[in-house]
Amino acid sequence: MTAHVRAIMATPQLDPHQKAQEARRRVLEMAVFMKREDGENAPSYPRMRGTTPGQAVDMFLALLQDRLPVWLRILDDLMYLVGKGRVNDNLLPIARAGIDYYSEVQAAALPAFTSPSVTVRFREAMRDNELGPMSEVVPLAEYLAAEQRAGRISAEADPLASARLLLAGCFRHAYYEMFVGVDFLPSRDDSAEEIIRELRLERAPGDCAGDGAGDGEPPVIPG
Repeated sequence: MTAHVRAIMATPQLDPHQKAQEARRRVLEMAVFMKREDGENAPSYPRMRGTTPGQAVDMFLALLQDRLPVWLRILDDLMYLVGKGRVNDNLLPIARAGIDYYSEVQAAALPAFTSPSVTVRFREAMRDNELGPMSEVVPLAEYLAAEQRAGRISAEADPLASARLLLAGCFRHAYYEMFVGVDFLPSRDDSAEEIIRELRLERAPGDCAGDGAGDGEPPVIPG
């Protein structure tokens, strides 16, 4: 884990409601940035049959403003489940929600990003408004790290890498579903189960080596 990532994870977080409002505000700022006219550098929006210039981008940003805060709230709420139930059972709804989220967002992004200038401006807007991939990776990694400290997942697991792999599995299913169709893929439910199962995060029964947690001892929940 890099020092930059450690610093992000160590930064005090807003409460979920404030974070949702902040996410919406940043998406709005990103929309303003992308729509801003600046002479020859104005964005070249794609023209699609039956649409006006920029409509595809507007629809994508509107969807992102609605869906992104909900998705981040789902990830943040994982911290309420530390030490409760089974880890895999806690993560399964996350994988299923992730597939749904990426499927919706990618479907809206596909017609929006047909122009290189739009893509470049979107990257700049994401960077300036700090809405990059780490905004979703960090809350998931924090949950996994907390469960690891509680002795409920393997001490050898890397929370950050595991979070990235879980989200990548969700993104992959959504991507293929969009291009090849549902007939060539497992169902979203089955795919979510596969993603969580094959991460192999849960400790094997009776495995208490190396983390100070023994059988019969209550997990230590971080304060």
